[in-house]
Amino acid sequence: MSEQTFIQTDFERSLDIEQFPGAKFFPLAEPVSQGSIHLLTMKAGTTIPIHTHPCDEYVYVMKGVVETGGKSCSGGIFWFTPAHTQQGPHIAITDVEILTIRLGPMGVFESSAADAP
Repeated sequence: MSEQTFIQTDFERSLDIEQFPGAKFFPLAEPVSQGSIHLLTMKAGTTIPIHTHPCDEYVYVMKGVVETGGKSCSGGIFWFTPAHTQQGPHIAITDVEILTIRLGPMGVFESSAADAP
């Protein structure tokens, strides 16, 4: 018989996202191959650059304010981005907690100007 799984969301155990200082990732589940249900925290001022995912993505802002593609989203806002749709940049205006469901691989992020030779 299958059993339910319970996870205590302890942000102290979150994984740093090295390419985006100030962002942390806490995986909760893999609903499909290479997909992810995860919590994302971003410290105020953190930016995730313009990017696409080769899959649909669903995002719910739990706390804080994040600007995405020029739109300000605060706690309680939900957005959906279809596969292969350019999104971002995501800029944390305040400290932010986000729940994300991505139904496939992560995708590619643009290089920032700071990365240019």
